[in-house]
Amino acid sequence: MRFRLLRRNLLLLLGVIFVVVTLLLSTRVLVVSENDAGAASFGDDVSSGNRGTNSCETFSFASLSELAQSVYSANYKQCVRNADRFPGEPQLVLVVQVHNRPEYLRLLIRSLERAAEVHSFLLVFSHDYFSQEINTIVQGITFCKVLQIYFPFSTQLYPKEFPGQDPRDCPRDASKEEAQRAGCLNADHPDSYGHYREAFITQTKHHWWWKLHFVWERVPAMQGYGGYVVFLEEDNYVLPDFFHFYKLMVEFRKTSCQDCDMLALGNHNGVIDFTSTSDKVSTSGWMSTKHNMGMAISREVYYKLMGCSNDYCTYDDYNWDWTLQHLSGTCISKPLKVLVAQASRVLHTGDCGLHQKESCKPELASQKAEEILQKARDDLFPPRLVLSGTEPVEHKAHIKNGGWGDVRDHVLCNNYSKRL
Repeated sequence: MRFRLLRRNLLLLLGVIFVVVTLLLSTRVLVVSENDAGAASFGDDVSSGNRGTNSCETFSFASLSELAQSVYSANYKQCVRNADRFPGEPQLVLVVQVHNRPEYLRLLIRSLERAAEVHSFLLVFSHDYFSQEINTIVQGITFCKVLQIYFPFSTQLYPKEFPGQDPRDCPRDASKEEAQRAGCLNADHPDSYGHYREAFITQTKHHWWWKLHFVWERVPAMQGYGGYVVFLEEDNYVLPDFFHFYKLMVEFRKTSCQDCDMLALGNHNGVIDFTSTSDKVSTSGWMSTKHNMGMAISREVYYKLMGCSNDYCTYDDYNWDWTLQHLSGTCISKPLKVLVAQASRVLHTGDCGLHQKESCKPELASQKAEEILQKARDDLFPPRLVLSGTEPVEHKAHIKNGGWGDVRDHVLCNNYSKRL
């Protein structure tokens, strides 16, 4: 009997201990869960794009490692400046690819400030060169919401290793036999013309593809956005009725060109015959030399392009736009049809760039843009659009330019949608 009581008491004691331990563990789990939830909530708030200007972090340029950390932190937290001044969903998203031409960037920003209804825009600046000067220029914008994203595989962050120029890489003009004898890293992978990789040549195509994916997939401020994304570059200049004309094109596409895949608000004709063409649009197949400026892409077309990631990433042409022209009608079986503004609402101010670095004259570009604006001023803001012509929509084959033969570029490019 005594043994039974002892056993019963022991079992009871064990039961109590079990209950207490369970409660303690449960309490701990709840506390941890609450902490985790709080952390998650903070993380969501940080990346939600709803923070004011004062909470944005400062970049550190003290060392390469600190700069890289600043880039990754900024891409994660995604501080949208001026969000408190301009609440609500954006009516238009513009993405500007920025390298290192600050004077031309200033011209673009000045033109955007003059654009009608600019307060409803979200401006996304995508950088592949990082400097305090450029950050200061962008962060001085007060007329709309602004987000900066940073290409994390910039050659600036990898000065002596891929995707920068590794000292062990083969010289551009070495023959394949010479390269293989020397044992340089990419000896087996010259381009179609026998040339080896140059890092600064490959960066623009990398940046463009990374940016396309990152903006559509990784920017919380874009969630729920159903409009087009308009792609610009730092040496573009927009006319004051840019957004007005964009809205007319969107409406025209709905009613009169439902099979148009893309919009082109710019062309390379400048403002020739602006008075007679101000309200005119035309349609054609997308071409690199005609439709790569002020290009507007919908989410549907973005998905088509990403379905061709491997083709884009392995096609031996260092130009993103010539590569897109190649995809149109090959990987994308039905060639891309574009609705084009006959009187360009986007001007090209750059007189220097990838291949011409010494002839930059931004003061002349500014003067020319002002002269063009004065000539076009009376013919801006047309009430409606008129279709002035149509061209065949067909695949336009071209001779590829090379510069993109290294398999390391192919692999990195294909990985953007998987790892970022």
